[in-house]
Amino acid sequence: MKVPLLDLKPQYQALKGELDAAILRVAESQGFILGPEVRRLEDAVAAYCQCRFGIGVSSGTDALLVALMVLGIGPGDEIITSPYTFFATGGTVARVGARPVFCDIEPESFNLSPAAVQAFIERGCERRGEALVNRATGGRIRALMPVHLYGQVADMEPLMALARHHGLRVIEDAAQAIGSADASGRRACSFGDIGCLSFFPTKNLGAFGDAGMCVTNDAALAERLEIFRVHGGKPKYYHGVIGGNFRLDEIQAAVLNVKLPHLDDWSAARQRNAAFYDGALAAADLGAHVRTPRTAAGARHIYNQYVIRAGRRDELRQHLADRGVGTEIYYPVPLHLQQCFADLGYRAGDLPESERAAAETLALPIYPELSQAQLRHVVESIAEFCRR
Repeated sequence: MKVPLLDLKPQYQALKGELDAAILRVAESQGFILGPEVRRLEDAVAAYCQCRFGIGVSSGTDALLVALMVLGIGPGDEIITSPYTFFATGGTVARVGARPVFCDIEPESFNLSPAAVQAFIERGCERRGEALVNRATGGRIRALMPVHLYGQVADMEPLMALARHHGLRVIEDAAQAIGSADASGRRACSFGDIGCLSFFPTKNLGAFGDAGMCVTNDAALAERLEIFRVHGGKPKYYHGVIGGNFRLDEIQAAVLNVKLPHLDDWSAARQRNAAFYDGALAAADLGAHVRTPRTAAGARHIYNQYVIRAGRRDELRQHLADRGVGTEIYYPVPLHLQQCFADLGYRAGDLPESERAAAETLALPIYPELSQAQLRHVVESIAEFCRR
């Protein structure tokens, strides 16, 4: 039996008529940039994320980049974030000339640890006038950038309390977490100054290419985001600031407008698949070999990925490949140990939970259209490896 890590064809076939009609509608209009489809999507996604404003952009990476730009973050500034994440989280900080400061993760959620952030601030920083300064570098700590990894909201209440206490801005990297929520029902992107979303095709809400969005409850920030995404021009051809070309294509917005009404059903199917894995792996009594993901009590995990831990991860992955099961390792090298960040001075052992996650984690197929037979085959293949 073949069980791919992800198969997008069933989703397309189910919506083919609507999707093809939406693309044709844009083609017939010959309006391809920032038109009515984009405006409709911006309003709908903002409301879905419990925010007032949505600003469609060209990718999730560009959403992070333009968020940093509109907050005026640049050389001499530092951003506290997670090292266990996709490269864009740290890469965009470096691209604006700022310095990423990596704090360790919580082992259960894989998200940025509030305790680690607090420890860094208390031990490594000091107040100099209005600024919070990193003693080791002299850089000014300007913002927190928590990541809602794999579809679960980070522990935002203590992170927001730290941000308020120290006068820091908050950019939420919710590339994998649209619709996820904490135990109080508050959704990813609604806590901080700006929330950043990705609509890369593999996401729960995926476009037919690159696409992203910033959402915010701040009208002034929303206006700046709109200006910065069109090279900083307002009115057209008059530039008070230097922005970039971060516009969302109309065709991508049209595709996403068709898909958005189905998002909750798809997320519910991912949750059902995750529950099957949880129960079947527990029944197989594999606890000594495999640890299943943990969800905070009452929280809404939307399972962009279902990630297990295994002490013999690489051997297990090869066994699953031999049995026709697709898997992925997110992320084999944490950001603080990436070669391009060597000048930051981190060493192996500095952030042990992130390094342990990089060595142990493995993502299993979780997409909505998986059959019960496919799910059983995944579990039986894992059990076979563990027994052997």
